[in-house]
Amino acid sequence: PFYAESGGQVGDTGVLLSPETGEPLAHVTSTYAAVPGLTVHKATVMSALHADQLVVARVNETGRWSTMRNHTATHLTHAALRQVLGTHVKQAGSVVEPGRLRFDFTHYTAMDAQEVAEVERIVNAQIVKDTPVSTDVMELDKALDTGAMALFGEKYGEKVRVVSVPGFSRELCGGTHVHRTGEIGLLKVVYEGSISAGVRRVEAVTGAGALKRFQDATEVV
Repeated sequence: PFYAESGGQVGDTGVLLSPETGEPLAHVTSTYAAVPGLTVHKATVMSALHADQLVVARVNETGRWSTMRNHTATHLTHAALRQVLGTHVKQAGSVVEPGRLRFDFTHYTAMDAQEVAEVERIVNAQIVKDTPVSTDVMELDKALDTGAMALFGEKYGEKVRVVSVPGFSRELCGGTHVHRTGEIGLLKVVYEGSISAGVRRVEAVTGAGALKRFQDATEVV
């Protein structure tokens, strides 16, 4: 059940348990795809493991849900940036992890406070709508014909997975996502800046992280 690090989304953490006693046999600290189709679990072993041994694999649920919120919020942020800044905006990289999302995109100038606020407003409006998030597997050409956004330079197979927030966002993506936009709770942009000529970066927090940000700000005020 562990998601292997891919497409900017970090790999899952969790634990391998004894099916008989429920005792932890190993703590999985990261998960990555060494080659396509092979998931490697990096783990701290608590008890001897051997080939063909049966274990219960359990993902860190809190971390997985936080990552899912941030990944779906990344798609919403991408669509909102294109609405606010223009359709020239394209993804230039991303990091999705439990504590935050980072999205790099093509744009020629710094965003002002009003533009950042408008992106936040648009994304949170989609969250409040609590729209179902759909996933479909289809042929690459068909997916592109539907208007799905693809990452420039990325190699895709004949079949691709399309993640959609109907009427707002549609992207090719193999990552994990919430079932409805309302599960994101809230999004707050915490950083906007330049990383190279013609490429900007935004960072944001969602869910409990966004609540903590507001609590800290209120305390300071």
